[in-house]
Amino acid sequence: MTDTRPTPRLRHGRTALTLSFFVQGAIFALLVTRIPALQDRYGISDGLLPAFLAAVPILAGVGSVGTAYLVKRVRPGQVLRWVQPVVSLALLAAGSGTAVWQAALALGGFGLTVGALDASMNMLGVSLQRAYGRSIMLGFHAAYSLGGITGATSAWAGAHGEIPLPALYAPVVALLVPVALVASRWYVDQRDTGRPEAAPAAQAAGAPVGMRPLLPLCLVMAFTYIGDSTVSNWGAKYLEDVLHSSEQLATLPYNVYMVITLLGRSFGDLGVRRFGAVAVVRAGTLLAAGGFAVVATAPGPWAGLLGFLLLGLGLCVLVPQTFAAAGRLFPGASDAAVARLNIFNYVGFLVGSPLVGALGGAWSYRGAMLVPMALVLATMPYARSFAPVPARYGDGHERPRTVDVG
Repeated sequence: MTDTRPTPRLRHGRTALTLSFFVQGAIFALLVTRIPALQDRYGISDGLLPAFLAAVPILAGVGSVGTAYLVKRVRPGQVLRWVQPVVSLALLAAGSGTAVWQAALALGGFGLTVGALDASMNMLGVSLQRAYGRSIMLGFHAAYSLGGITGATSAWAGAHGEIPLPALYAPVVALLVPVALVASRWYVDQRDTGRPEAAPAAQAAGAPVGMRPLLPLCLVMAFTYIGDSTVSNWGAKYLEDVLHSSEQLATLPYNVYMVITLLGRSFGDLGVRRFGAVAVVRAGTLLAAGGFAVVATAPGPWAGLLGFLLLGLGLCVLVPQTFAAAGRLFPGASDAAVARLNIFNYVGFLVGSPLVGALGGAWSYRGAMLVPMALVLATMPYARSFAPVPARYGDGHERPRTVDVG
């Protein structure tokens, strides 16, 4: 019987990629949680700020598309190795300039490279999960959540201590860039797994990825990020203005959301192995929709916080499983599928915040919360797209349903 235990090289690759996800979570949190400070530093008006914020995910989508073509010639690990330091340096540049054009240039570079980074990270995660033959994708995204909590905490400490942005960002970048570069020595992609399928998969890297079979996963990705951006952009305002919480309590929704996301992802792989991806996705969808319902009908701030907790527990499993399902759907062209799917991450992010803001202003913020709830529920029929297909892992044996995860 073939030994299917992961090799030391695969284990090292998994650890290295986990560190990369952590670094990216921290860097991204340091940017988004200090947007007001960046606005003040450059004197960006409230009217101009949305254009800056929209440009980042748009350029990230461009970077993700570009990565799909780049990895036909360069391994995803090589892309990740060099764009991750650039993303970190772009953060430092954004916090160190003085002119608006410098902010535009730094944020533009951040957007382009973060798209390439997100795509290449998830490409490596999908290929590693396939080599392992069991669910490990949620663990990578748990590291991202932990990095986000770490970055947000550092940003809070910097704001509390009135530390200038260059003084806050410089030591973090000086620490994280070497960590990412050292870890990159052990990245493993589908061409390094040692599985018999790796060679044909690499040869098929340019194989076409049909949009029709990928479309259900694209919709799940977009709707999930509409829900996610609703929490990150409107959670504090909703708690304070609609549920009449204190200013201090209004800072908690995003932290509660991130902590429960970390916990859910830390144990989510066990759920996938035990019950299968379809059951986990359905449970996550119902929890997320229930969370939005609780938020929309909450009589007070503590009930609202409970709703945000349910939201985090539900949404946290959907994105990692969506990437895994795309890799499973196109085993010979998983890199291209992941890059294309990743675009809808930014589509959801772009749509979510303005959608809730417009509905809240024209109607009510309670009613606005029902729209992402309905969109999340609309993904329920697509849970079938997460079902395992007759995929082989190169060892000549089909895996049981509960562990056939990509």
